[in-house]
Amino acid sequence: MCTETDVLVIGSGIAGAAAALRLARDRQRAITVITRAWDPEESNTRYAQGGIAARGPDDDVDLLVEDILAAGAGLSLPPVARLLAEEGPPVVERLLIDELAVPFDRRDDGTLSYTREGGHTVSRVLHVGDATGAAVETALIRRLQELPNVTLTTGVTAVDLITSSHHSQDLHAIYSPITCHGAYVLHRQTGEVQRLLAPATVLATGGIGQIYRHTSNPPGARGDGLAMAYRAGARVINAEFVQFHPTTLAFPGADNFLISETVRGEGGRLLTPDGRHFMDAYAPQWGDLAPRDVVARAIHHEMLTHRYPHVLLDLASQMDAPQIRERFPTIYQTCLDAGIDITQEPIPVVPAAHYFCGGVHADAAGRTTLRGLYAVGEVSCTGVHGANRLASTSLLEGLLWGQRAGHDIASRSDLRPVDPDTIPPWAPASIHGVADPVLLTRDKRAIQNVMWLYVGLARNTHRLARALTELDHLWGVIDNFYRATRLDDNLIGLRSMAQTAWIVTNAAWHNRQSRGAHYRQDAEAEHFASFHDTEGPLPNSVSE
Repeated sequence: MCTETDVLVIGSGIAGAAAALRLARDRQRAITVITRAWDPEESNTRYAQGGIAARGPDDDVDLLVEDILAAGAGLSLPPVARLLAEEGPPVVERLLIDELAVPFDRRDDGTLSYTREGGHTVSRVLHVGDATGAAVETALIRRLQELPNVTLTTGVTAVDLITSSHHSQDLHAIYSPITCHGAYVLHRQTGEVQRLLAPATVLATGGIGQIYRHTSNPPGARGDGLAMAYRAGARVINAEFVQFHPTTLAFPGADNFLISETVRGEGGRLLTPDGRHFMDAYAPQWGDLAPRDVVARAIHHEMLTHRYPHVLLDLASQMDAPQIRERFPTIYQTCLDAGIDITQEPIPVVPAAHYFCGGVHADAAGRTTLRGLYAVGEVSCTGVHGANRLASTSLLEGLLWGQRAGHDIASRSDLRPVDPDTIPPWAPASIHGVADPVLLTRDKRAIQNVMWLYVGLARNTHRLARALTELDHLWGVIDNFYRATRLDDNLIGLRSMAQTAWIVTNAAWHNRQSRGAHYRQDAEAEHFASFHDTEGPLPNSVSE
């Protein structure tokens, strides 16, 4: 089966939806948006509690640029940071507020309510209670579903990008620049893999948090887009920079539920289990509002040094109970369901893998190193975040780069359809074997444990060497499993996790200097890391 479309968007979070909305202005253009989830609103965007950076009343472009660069630990690309600061807030106002009417919180006088988060010098973050991402995602998907030239399909998992060099039946295509022509996609309900061909493909698949044992990310954040792009030959950079959120709920049955940065922005204080406030000792300038990597490592150090199972986040002594329930309804209810009344007692918290600062290299228009392939949102690396992301800039980056990629695609005349006859149908490795769920679960846990123990908050040469050895073995087992078993979504996800884990670990191995979210205990220097590519091919890294 083969389907053709003008633009294929893989992922329905804020970045993918923003790209589709921009492209939909051209009524002659057919846009296909696919997501592996059954619910189109299920994405990393949906779980973004804190908010989206905009432009507060005491704010300006230069202040936001300075905060982005400071959080990025010297690795953020200044022109790109300025682009985000200049163009991002106006898009928030024009698209989210004016067009989509996202119900951002307002003060009694009707003006927008801005809050301050870690790493920000002023209040500039817009929010919808503590469920900002969900409100934004609902508005975006509702609008997409209204557009006649947008087809939004759920339950479809991208398997591999289709490229001229790897899949064309024209033997001479290998001599041309690598060009993306869409993707092979699995329809989860039927098990059928089809060719979905498009002159332009937008990767908007989100993050990689599921490669770690503890993560704030939803189940779909498996690194599918990163792994597909890497196999296709796209440039991947800064993969060692995985940001750990300092505060996720540490409670059986509710593990790793995100406790938003805004809890500290509204006055919450971090304490040891015996009641000692400790952040001023680690970050005198910022205290509890230090950048995330600093806070996460401080908590990690306290836990290791004193053998604490967690630390505490105290909001009850800083804010009245009615205010807490109104400002943080989702966090309040989730904690209450776990037996913790945050209006009366502190919240037990631990760090967890949260945001991927590296990714598929994309320029200011979202173009990757593969012709016809764009990457937007968390799967991409534009240079904005550098070595550590500033809080609440992820939604802003996804929104802006989605719009910019859509604009660039709409302006191009050099992207032309491929002849379907030159792209072969998907050839299944096996139509007999069914993936054993026990083996899938075992291998998934093995990857997550390796990454958490050896490639987590604190890294060193011995741990990374062990991780590479174990991941090489796991890759061989999983790739053989993949090639001899009937394809399904869980198997695709496991393969993506194995490849993504190797990409992150290999990048961490080659960067021997501490910076931002990449902390090497055996660092040779503190201040001289650089933008660099992920080095070395992974065995069997090109799909067949």
